[in-house]
Amino acid sequence: MAGAGPKLWILLGEAQSKCRHISGAPLLPAVQTTFRQVNLAKGVLATTAIEGNTLSEAEVRARLEGTLSLPPSKEYLGQEVDNIVRAINFVGREVLTGNAPSLTPELVKTYNRMILEGLPLDPEVRPGACRTYQVGVGRYRPVEAQDCEYLLERFCNWLNSDWSADVGELRDHGVVLGVLKAVAAHLYLAWIHPFGDGNGRTARLIEFQLLLSAQVPDVAAHLLSNHYNDTRAEYYLRLNESSRGEGDPLPFIRYAVQGFVDSLRQQIEVVRDQQLAVHWQNFIYDEIDGHTSAATRRRHLLLDLPADRHTPITQIARLTPRLAAAYARKTTKTVRRDVNWLIEVDLVREVGDSVVPRIERMAAFLPRTYDPISA
Repeated sequence: MAGAGPKLWILLGEAQSKCRHISGAPLLPAVQTTFRQVNLAKGVLATTAIEGNTLSEAEVRARLEGTLSLPPSKEYLGQEVDNIVRAINFVGREVLTGNAPSLTPELVKTYNRMILEGLPLDPEVRPGACRTYQVGVGRYRPVEAQDCEYLLERFCNWLNSDWSADVGELRDHGVVLGVLKAVAAHLYLAWIHPFGDGNGRTARLIEFQLLLSAQVPDVAAHLLSNHYNDTRAEYYLRLNESSRGEGDPLPFIRYAVQGFVDSLRQQIEVVRDQQLAVHWQNFIYDEIDGHTSAATRRRHLLLDLPADRHTPITQIARLTPRLAAAYARKTTKTVRRDVNWLIEVDLVREVGDSVVPRIERMAAFLPRTYDPISA
């Protein structure tokens, strides 16, 4: 990693910190389930879309839920998604139960076979077997076919070696080493290009295994694939750039790590918003104490108001089933009186004929930091 520069090491340190933050942040069960499903769907979509799969994120989620019906002419798109899901679940189950297999040529071939199972392929492509013919990938010419078996074995031996011995003080920084190893593995398998098809998907599956094995949380282990898909033009540019001359991996590593950290920052925002919502609910119970019908009604009103949009006052009485029940025998004056009380105690603000919760009040309970822009 000579010549990596301070920015890359700072980003890698941030990646480790944020992964540990996400791993240690409990979410409500329903939120955690949705968070995991959304990130799985995005990861599956990303690794297939890069290869030309045209299913949308909504369609991929429907496929995961078993509700997507495709015409025969498009069933192969669904099969490709099924293959990736099956492979991801296999890797996740093995790693998260402490049974992560060492990467061997046979395991890499097994991954390729799982990815290509049941898909329409060119006649010369043999799933799970190294190619026996020369291929070209854009302007890049991968290694000769007769070298694939040897280089695949060298590739696995290299990944299974003790990387910590090569980076000294980073011995105890597992996520840093894991991210470096995962991105390098992706890049080097792309350089070798050992299979007739599915090399990119196989590389991203190995990347996923290495990230999970480095204690990257499962919801974050798909982020590199998402980044590659979201920035597809640069992804291919960086791959091509890295393959020129003697092959410099640093430009691709910098590109991948920056995208990984950017995506982690977005996930941290999701976690922060969820935690803020939980604290807001606790704050509501502290501020609206008591067991009278009015106190209960106002608590429910505030808890049920969406935090991300304005709600017309005329819709409050039918906003949720419990509000509909609470106001069933009340007049609009009761709704108005409850809203006015919440405004007076500074728990909602009125905007025209609508109201919005004052959830921004939670900012007062965050640690204070100096802002040079507003100073």
